[in-house]
Amino acid sequence: MSREEFEQAVGDGLDRVPPELAAQMDNVVVLVEDDAPADEPELLGLYEGTPLTERDGFWAAGSLPDRITIFRRPTLAICDTREDVVEEVAITVVHEIAHHFGIDDERLHELGWS
Repeated sequence: MSREEFEQAVGDGLDRVPPELAAQMDNVVVLVEDDAPADEPELLGLYEGTPLTERDGFWAAGSLPDRITIFRRPTLAICDTREDVVEEVAITVVHEIAHHFGIDDERLHELGWS
């Protein structure tokens, strides 16, 4: 799958995020990178930022956006079809958005999102 096709799959996955959840996201951008960090080469996604639960009233003034990065090659390595990619990306996006809302991996596991 080309980079362009993968980016479209990420867009399709983002379209599956419930509108009420998407509307509550604040100062966050979703990016695509080909490779995960060298120390975690199988990582599918990564949230970098300050969760909403940890922000104070003055936090956002001049702050760079939080980042959700979806990694193309590791995702493609575990998927067989475009539909698999869209499904895996949707799961990964929801997982990383949950971190934006302050939900940790343990709670995500309890909810069946790990």
